[in-house]
Amino acid sequence: MMANPAATAPIVRAELTVRGLILGVLITVAFSAANVFFGLKAGLTFATSIPAAVISMAVLRGFKGMTVQENNIVQTVASAAGTLTSIIFVLPGFVIIGWWSGFPYWVSTAICALGGILGVMYSIPLRRALVTQSDLPYPEGVACAEVLKVGGGEHADAAAVEESRDGLRAVVWGSIVSSVFAVIVATRVFASDVVRYFRVGERGVTGFDLFLSFALFAVGHLVGLWVGLAMGLGALIGWAWGVPHFSALMSSLAPGLAPDGDAIAKLANATWSHQVRFVGAGAIGVSAVWTLAKLFKPVAAGLSSAIAASRARAAGNAALLPRTEQDIPIGTVALITLACMVPIGFLLANFSVSSGLGDHMLLLVTAGIVYIAIMSFFVSAVCGYMAGLIGSSNSPLSGIGILVVIGAALLLVFGVRASVPASAYKSLVAYALFVTSIVFAVATIANNNLQDLKTGQLVDATPWKQQVALVIGVIAGAAIIPPILDLLNHAYGFVGAPGPVRAHPLPAPQAGLISALAQGVIQNNVDWSLIRIGMVVGVLIIIIDETLRRVTKSAHLSPLAVGLGIYLPTQSTLMVVVGAVVGWYFDRRAARGTRPEATRQLGVLLASGMIVGEGLVGVVIAGIVAFSGREFPLALVGDEYANGAAVWIGAGAFALVTFLLYRWAARLRRA
Repeated sequence: MMANPAATAPIVRAELTVRGLILGVLITVAFSAANVFFGLKAGLTFATSIPAAVISMAVLRGFKGMTVQENNIVQTVASAAGTLTSIIFVLPGFVIIGWWSGFPYWVSTAICALGGILGVMYSIPLRRALVTQSDLPYPEGVACAEVLKVGGGEHADAAAVEESRDGLRAVVWGSIVSSVFAVIVATRVFASDVVRYFRVGERGVTGFDLFLSFALFAVGHLVGLWVGLAMGLGALIGWAWGVPHFSALMSSLAPGLAPDGDAIAKLANATWSHQVRFVGAGAIGVSAVWTLAKLFKPVAAGLSSAIAASRARAAGNAALLPRTEQDIPIGTVALITLACMVPIGFLLANFSVSSGLGDHMLLLVTAGIVYIAIMSFFVSAVCGYMAGLIGSSNSPLSGIGILVVIGAALLLVFGVRASVPASAYKSLVAYALFVTSIVFAVATIANNNLQDLKTGQLVDATPWKQQVALVIGVIAGAAIIPPILDLLNHAYGFVGAPGPVRAHPLPAPQAGLISALAQGVIQNNVDWSLIRIGMVVGVLIIIIDETLRRVTKSAHLSPLAVGLGIYLPTQSTLMVVVGAVVGWYFDRRAARGTRPEATRQLGVLLASGMIVGEGLVGVVIAGIVAFSGREFPLALVGDEYANGAAVWIGAGAFALVTFLLYRWAARLRRA
């Protein structure tokens, strides 16, 4: 009896589809804009996988033949591009040191694209060791897979369909509310923040700036209670001790000056910018190195496992691999990697000549390519393992950037600095940032790829199709990130950048720190005593953190978050703390309900929507500011109202809307 061919033929399912790729790219544009804006503002970016998966499931449900695997491709594209936005932790450094006045499109795009593609290629050989043959938890990848399995298949039940619709409602309403509030703030009918500066003692000053931002509030919800409290502790160290202490040492205030006078505000901000910020830099540096040191042993074990997996595969028959184990062939990976090095070499050569270092072009290009190749493999392994261990959102990418830029700067000090005049030191700083930006792009993508591949493994996806989607996501992100950066730079500027003083420049904390370290190593012009104080603070926080982890069940103080709290202005931190506390309370209330996990997930999606909505409107308003040349082009009221009644009306409206949104989300899951 002959077998029925239809019964034995493999099932063909939609996976790498044109509609999925288009949807992924469209989501990429929205999420990348939001991530760039708030990464520069708060020093934090948000994970895009779960919100992208929810949007994909809701949109594709109206099309025939939707599958879990196709939705997975959509979130993979959006996730890769969203993760690439972390390049903002380095690229603004060129503007901060005065090397660029904006972001040259093709150079910036090439840095993002080439580094991102290298990140995809370098992480492919690690997939088996760190994903399929590993017991790493991959918290974000597992969570995204659960969301996809609940509502992303063509055979999802009615409850799953309703759950995905609720998730989309949360994203949409979070976006609408935050965007509408941001527009009203732009008209000045609601104040943007609650600001107060005052004396401390006879000579010291301090203050606070509570920014009424739903996006910063949402960031607090997403990072969680203990990270939020750690940032709050950092703000206290910076503004309850640092600013009063250092301002008292340099104070020239008149004794009778009004307690909230302009001179007090200027002194407080100048003290934070020129002194306290470098204390925060020292705390971030030592915290980042400590975090990486703790991961050295598991990373080494992961590399050893990767080598063993590669040997085992070489001894077998690759052609017999099942679909769910088929990567992009290693020969193709090698060719793409080598192909990326050619334009990277051209970029390095062009940079050397245009920066006045043409006499050392051969050395700079050769050493740069070797450094990029070696460091890229190192950071891919480290970031891939860290993503599996603690999640890509929690990985200390700042620590990677610090190590890479210090390594690049030291190589330039020992190899080139002695043979160039002091006037060329700025060129060396820019070259160190250029090399660092490429390696950092590799790090950002490697930090995300294995997380996405873990999601794919759990939903029965085809690895090579996901890897192609990752490359497409990288290219999409690389195309959109530079113009957004350029727009925000022209509208707001960055803290520490030369040029006219802006009212509300974007802090760009990591970029400021990395560029300051490059300058400090090459030009030796950083006040290292302030950084040493910060390092002592960082060591003390590490001791407290380790003690809390040993004597309590969940309490901890992230040293990196404390450092960020010192380094960032209170405008970027206080609302994050508020959001972390409210998010914790929402989760605690959800735990007492009948569907705790579903309710908590709805809170995450609501917060993600808040970031997307305000981020998109923020970019649009930045464009209006840049083209109009006015600070408040949409203003409907004058300064007297905007600085008076608008403050209390805006704060009250913010609190009321937040309460109503979270009550709606909680009741939606009980319905």
